[in-house]
Order: sequence, then C-alpha cells, then structure tokens
Amino acid sequence: MNIDQTEALIQVSRPSRYLGGELGSICKLDSGIEVRMALAFPDVYDVGMSHIGFPILYNILNNLDWAAAERVYSPWGDMEQWLREQHQPLCSLETSQTLGSFDIIGFTLQYELSYTNLLTMLELSGIPLRRERRDDQAPLIVVGGPCAFNPEPLADFFDVALIGDGEEAVVELATLVRQGKQEKWSRQQLLQKLAASDGFYVPEFFAVSYQASGSIDKITPLHPGYDKVRRRFIQDLETAPFPTQPIVPFMQTVHNRVAMEITRGCTRGCRFCQAGYIYRPVRERSPETIKRLIAESLQNSGFEEVSLLSLSTGDYSCIEPLMQQLMDVYTNDRVSVSLPSLRVGSLTSALMEEVKKVRKSGFTLAPEAGSERLRKLINKGITTDDLLQSTQTAFQLGWRLIKLYFMLGLPTETDTDLQELMDLAAQVKKSGKGTGGNDVNVAVSTFVPKPHTPFQWEAQIGIDETLRKQRLLRDGLRQKKLRFKYHGAESSFMEGVFARGDRRLSAVLERAVELGCRFDGWRECFDFNLWQQAFADCDIEPSWYLRERQEDEVLPWDHIDCGVPKQFFVRERQKALAGAETKDCRGGICHSCGICDGERLQQRLSTPAVSTAARSGDEGCQNGDPEQFTRVRLRLSKLGRARMVAHLEYLKMFQRAVRRANLPIRFSQGFHPMPKISFLEALPMGVSSEAELVDLELLSFVPVNEVIQALNVQLPEGFKIIEGEIIPWKSPSPSAAVASSRYSVPLPETVVEDLHQRIVDFLDADQILVTQIKKERQVEVDIRPGVLELCQVGAELQIELTKGSPLRVAAYLLNSDMETIRRYGVRKTGIVLKDMS
Repeated sequence: MNIDQTEALIQVSRPSRYLGGELGSICKLDSGIEVRMALAFPDVYDVGMSHIGFPILYNILNNLDWAAAERVYSPWGDMEQWLREQHQPLCSLETSQTLGSFDIIGFTLQYELSYTNLLTMLELSGIPLRRERRDDQAPLIVVGGPCAFNPEPLADFFDVALIGDGEEAVVELATLVRQGKQEKWSRQQLLQKLAASDGFYVPEFFAVSYQASGSIDKITPLHPGYDKVRRRFIQDLETAPFPTQPIVPFMQTVHNRVAMEITRGCTRGCRFCQAGYIYRPVRERSPETIKRLIAESLQNSGFEEVSLLSLSTGDYSCIEPLMQQLMDVYTNDRVSVSLPSLRVGSLTSALMEEVKKVRKSGFTLAPEAGSERLRKLINKGITTDDLLQSTQTAFQLGWRLIKLYFMLGLPTETDTDLQELMDLAAQVKKSGKGTGGNDVNVAVSTFVPKPHTPFQWEAQIGIDETLRKQRLLRDGLRQKKLRFKYHGAESSFMEGVFARGDRRLSAVLERAVELGCRFDGWRECFDFNLWQQAFADCDIEPSWYLRERQEDEVLPWDHIDCGVPKQFFVRERQKALAGAETKDCRGGICHSCGICDGERLQQRLSTPAVSTAARSGDEGCQNGDPEQFTRVRLRLSKLGRARMVAHLEYLKMFQRAVRRANLPIRFSQGFHPMPKISFLEALPMGVSSEAELVDLELLSFVPVNEVIQALNVQLPEGFKIIEGEIIPWKSPSPSAAVASSRYSVPLPETVVEDLHQRIVDFLDADQILVTQIKKERQVEVDIRPGVLELCQVGAELQIELTKGSPLRVAAYLLNSDMETIRRYGVRKTGIVLKDMS
C-alpha cells in the first residue's frame, strides 16, 4: 500500500529527511518484483545516509531483476508525533510503502544506543515487537552490523542476525525468501534453511539458562549441528561490489561525500578495538580499482570531497603514491581528498605533506592512553616520541589545532596514568611553539569493554568513578589551558550494559520504549531517569552487567564465532596484564589468531605500483581567457516535492548538478573556492515556483541549449530548466535584476467574508504591522512596503511583491497563520525584471 504523507512535510523540521527522490535513488515498480527488502537504519536520515554499508547492500539488491531494496530511517520526534496523531504508518522513501508490506526488514546495528529506535520503528509500522507475536505473513526481521556480534539484548525481537560481511549473504537471504514464497514455506522452514548457511544466526534455535548468581549457565542448541554461528567473510575486496552511483541527498548529512572503502580489516591488534578483530583479515583494494571507483562516483554524484575509509587509512600499502596521484588529479577540479583515520605510527613526512594540501581546521590523532604503560597494555604501539614528532611536524606544516582522543577507565588505570595523559597533552601543545599554532583539544571517552576482544572480560567503571575521573581531567587540563570534551557518564554506562548484555534486557528495552526513550545516542534526547525507571520496573540491576567476567564464564555471545577463537583473546589478555605487546602481523609475523587459512581466507595486500604523474594541461585552468568567459541566465521550475527542499539544500543540489554536467564553471579565489553560481533570494519553505533564476559564469562559451540539456539530465525530480540565455558579463545578479515577483495562493472553500474589502484596505494603508517571533521574542514587522498588487481572481489570491514573504501577506488577508497558508500550495508564477536600458 502506497501512503501519501505530503501533509506531514509542511509541519515537520527538515522535511528533506522524508522526501526521497534523490539523485541515485532507485524506485522499482511492482512488475516482476518478487522480494522487497526495507533497509532500515535506526537513526535519522542525516546519520544513516552517511553509513557506507547501506548503499552497498542497496545497489546489490536492486541489481537483481526480481528484487527491490528501499530505505527507511528513524523519524525525528516531530515526525513520529505526526504519524501517531494521524494514525499513519512508517513508510519507505522510494515508494512510500508501509514497512509491514515488505518481505524483509533489515536493520543496521551500528551502536547500542540506537536499540530503542529499532523498536519504535517496528511499533510505528504496526508490526508486533516480539517475535512470537508475529505470524508467517509478517516481514522477516533481520539485523546486521557490528552490534550483531552480540545481538542478545534484541534476541526476542528479530528473526535472523547476519553476522559478518553482507555482500554475498544478503543475496543468499533474498534468494531463500524468494524460494520460500514460491514453494510456500512456513517461517520455520525458512529459518532452518538460513541456519544451514554461515553467517545466519537464528536466536530461537538456542535456549539460554541462568545460574542462581545471574550469570549464564549454558546456551543450548535446539537443532543438531547448529551449535555455533560462524561469521560470513568476503574473500577479496578487489572483486567485491561497490556502488559508483551514490545517492545524493538534498540536505547536508553527517558525511556528504564519496566514501571509498580502500581496506577492510586491521592487523594492529589494539586490545580494546572490536572492529579490529571482527573485520579481520586485512583485504585491500588495488590502487587502480580505487581510482576507477572514485572517478565514476565523482562523475555520478558531483560531490566535492572524497574520503578514503579504513580502520587505519595510513596503513594502506600504497597510501603515499595513491594520495599523491589523487591530489594531482583532483586539485584543479576543486575536489578534496581526506584521510579520516590516521594513526601516529603510519604518519610519514611525505603523507603529511599530501594531507596538508586538503587540511581543514584541525588534525586528529588518537593516542588512546596517556602513559606508555597503558599504551603497551592496550597494544597501541606508539610512543610519546612518535606522537610528539607527528604533532610538531603537523604544526610546522601549518595546522593550527591538534585534536587528541583518549579513553579513561582502561584496565589497571590509576590517577597517575591520567596525570600522564594531561602532561602528554601539554607536551603536544608545547610542540607547536614558534610555529604559529598550538591549540590542542582533548576529547576523552569512557572505555567500554566489547565482545570479541581481549578485554571482553574486564570490568567497566561506573558512573560515579567516571564523573570523578572527568573532574580530575577537567581541572588539570584547564590549568594547562587545554580544551576538554568528554562523553556523558550515563550514556557510556548504558552502552556498556547493552554491549555485553543478554536476552533478559529485552524486557528493559520494551519498557523503555513505552516510557518514551528515543534517540539515546543524542545528548538532547537521552533521559537517564526513564532508563532507571525501566530497569527498576523489570527488576534488573544494570550495573551488574559492568562487572568483571571470569575467563571460564559462559558469555552471552559465545555461540557466535567471529573467526578469532576465545583462546587467542585469553592469551592476549594475559599478555596485556603482563605489559607485553603483540606486533603487527602485516609484516609477516603470524600470531595464530585463527582467521587466515592460508588459501581461501588470508591477507590480501596491494603492491605500490601507482603512477604519480599529474594530469597534463590542467595547471591554471581556472584562470582561463577572460575573452571567452560566458554568463548564462537560466529560468527553472521547482515543483512537486522539490518545493520542500530548503534554500541551502537547493544551492548545494544545483552546484553538484553543474559538476555532473561537466560545465566549465568558474571558481572564486581563496582557500575555499566556490563555483560562480548566483541565485535568487530564498523561497519560503513549501512554496513552489515556475520562475527561479540562476546565473552561471563559464570559462568558455557553451551553447545555451547544450547547457539546458546537460543540466536537466542531472536535476532531481521536481527541478527543470525551462529556458536560458546568454547575458552581458557585467549584468546584475539575479536578485538585483528582479523588480518584483508574482505569487498565486489557492483559496480554501471557506474564506473571510470581507476579503475584497481587506484587500482594498491593505492597498490603501501606509503601514500594516504584524507580529512575528524573532530570536525567541515578539517583534512587529511592517509588511505593506513590499506589496505592489493584490487581487482575487476566481479561487486564487494573486500577490505581487518587491520583497517579503507571500505567506505573511496571505496570512494577514485571510485572517490565518503562515503554517496553514503554507499547506494551501502557494506558488511563484512569474517575475518582472528591472529595465536595465
């Protein structure tokens, strides 16, 4: 069932979260589609659109003729309220289908504090939360992602967890669901088929019993041969599918760029890092493949930034020549290349020189611990000298700010270690002396022991101890004139409870949702009092889950095999407590972690055979020949759902369309060059338009019809260029060229009786004062000066303005409010240009 929820977009904040229709999105019709999967992210669109795994699975599924994948994100509070008040279900972005109509709903579990959002999304979809309350007609609920390596707190709510790499497994999942529909399997038959393959964990096929102490007695398999679930592996990242037609959001998301995964896995062996173990072994893409994928992605998206992603990007075998060539190729295109994950031990002078070319305001490093002793214990593998040499070089190369990330509450940590953390941060600040910059920000999170790591048995410090250590750091760093940021103690406490939790926490989650817990990872939404009530109502002591575990204790995730045996983690833990380090195995030293089999599954590294030759003929291309400079003025429409795209989102969308169209656009000068594109002043949100102006400054002549054709191919649904012309180079900007704008306001069936007289009185008046809220206080605004003409023509109110909002004028005349007028479907019908003769 397709649901029209356009009415909500007028009423909620950031409506482009719910629009859909972005460039690169795929909307497949029902014809021939046998399996539909909703890819669900339990956080807002802004966060979920920045997750790299989503587009990979989205494109893999949509490349199957018989399958369709659509997206859904957790609605923000105002949208949730609207859905509940209007008794409307949560729907997908692509076809506005209710989630209950999908065959599969696949949730990505990136962090523990999103679990209440998952339950809220099910609830808003009308799907029973608990698995046993759903019948065979309900969608198959699947979870995946890093938190799926211990999904036990959610075990009562999902049908299947996909453990490990999803590229091949998601196709197998969809194929079995398709076969099940064709052969009319029961839900149990489908689950049994899935359980027969690596990577699929069916929680109802295991029974968990508990000891009187509260710890787990045993995890009992209920099906012969299904006693452990082995993680799914992609053998070779080089041949793994990767999308090169990114979905280009209208709004500014957390990471709005081409995200290029260059490596999966890490060999450093940091003992606190879950990702370093669950993504082993290291598999690298070749430089040639990376360059090809980036080129295609930039062409298809128009993004201005490429981010090279890896757990430790600097460890990529060919990082220096690759970075150099990418910079040579894309500098003149005003495309930046960033390395978001740099490790002190991988920073060479040559690499830092390349990073310098795209530096932003800060340079981020993660020593994790302040003392040499603790860095050895966690196997970080860097020394104080390594760090100070890197920060000194960064300051000398022009960085003004160094950001340092640490953890507090690490195993065996004392106040002396924290004092060394503060001393180290002060030394970093001192390393910038005489370079023109030495600002240092210190960010500290609380250590949370994670499953499938050597520290999975360790205790986590409680809230009181976290607060004490935070105060110690805050006071000490303030004395050293260093900025201090930290994670909330209560949030870290909750993360720790659910990271190592068991099935008994499902009752707490359900109760927390009933009490109103949502978006617990957002500081402004997190309410610890509600969580305390939920724990109390379920008679569960949450701090019990933070305790130290015994090495022979049955852990909630023991039946999930990440590929690294428990014995290896025990050995690493013992080495940590003895102060012994484990060297990086990338150099050929095998530590028998159990991942590689030497044949099918092993490290796959690239060879540094990358040409570093720059493109020829591009230097100075932005200077151009002034005699060839051309200015094009375009008129375009903004209709349908496009009217809900905010002004800044519209500007960014159009700039990226120009990039994709390969038009020779001029750029401004300076450190942050911007394309020379001029727009009219902002339309009010929700107002459509048939007369928007855009001016382009081109380096060389391009026929207007070719400009229009090239851009219309690249514009999302709802935007269309109607006409264009070459204008004199010195012409005024679009805003300066427009004398007035004309608007049409559809009138409701019942309007104020004296509308005609109100129009006459308005035009006769010298001043019309209305009250509006500005910076949280009421002010009076005169709306009369900008109004040239008013009249009622049939069932429409027509307004001509030199400035101001048609919504405010219409609201006054119709004795209504602006939000009501916005819903009427106001449109801009034309403009009048100034006489420039």
